[in-house]
Amino acid sequence: MAGMEILDWLLVVPLGLLAGGLAGLLGIGGGLIFAPLLLWMGLTPHQALATSTFAIVPTALSGTATHLRARTVPAQAGLAIGIAAFVTALIFSRLGRFVAGWHLLALQSLLYLFLACTIQSRPDDSGSDTDQTFSLPGLTAVGGLAGFAGGMLGLGGGLVMVPVMVRGLAVPIRLAIRFSTVAVACSTAAASLQFLSEGRGQPTLGLILGGVAAVGAQWSASRLDDVRVDRLAWMLRGLAILLALDSARRAFQLALIG
Repeated sequence: MAGMEILDWLLVVPLGLLAGGLAGLLGIGGGLIFAPLLLWMGLTPHQALATSTFAIVPTALSGTATHLRARTVPAQAGLAIGIAAFVTALIFSRLGRFVAGWHLLALQSLLYLFLACTIQSRPDDSGSDTDQTFSLPGLTAVGGLAGFAGGMLGLGGGLVMVPVMVRGLAVPIRLAIRFSTVAVACSTAAASLQFLSEGRGQPTLGLILGGVAAVGAQWSASRLDDVRVDRLAWMLRGLAILLALDSARRAFQLALIG
């Protein structure tokens, strides 16, 4: 904290708001912006990913609270994906410290590419029917993906969960985004507990960044139904491609240094 420059603080507020806005709108945690920002600020990959996780917690909780107040998340399905995300995040957060930094970044890149190839919307997407029946085992498996992304990579996991739910489980894209927000909140909360016990990351910096992002997340989550589903899909796809290239570049640089 003491070593932060004025430019760093000037970036925290606008990028935090941007991350929060995208988190609430797309069901992601915001780690896709937090992690590159923290790496740019000089943190190591492991420290940046842990600090990113701290920042995602208030961001995802803010979006989740908005959806719960609006009663747009089916209770049983939400519990299934949330509990699975929490438990698996505890497991993978213990394993992440044994993986080289460039490996973590390479895994990020692969996850982003996976999204770019799979995200799609369906013409009949309404995203508003919470009375539909969903595969609880399928949603539990998706929660496991969130736990892996949050615990191992410091990401919320929404970039992977949303296309999997839309394409594999026939969940409308807006409802998939809401499920994803719940899972992200659970997985990053669990991973943060593990990182705190290990002394990884900078929790104060993460919570400041996440607090700023929470404002944007609450605003955008409340306006999710106003955005066309094909536009949501293209936004996710475009972000994934850009971040896959950035993560691959950083991984290559670290691999050469190592």
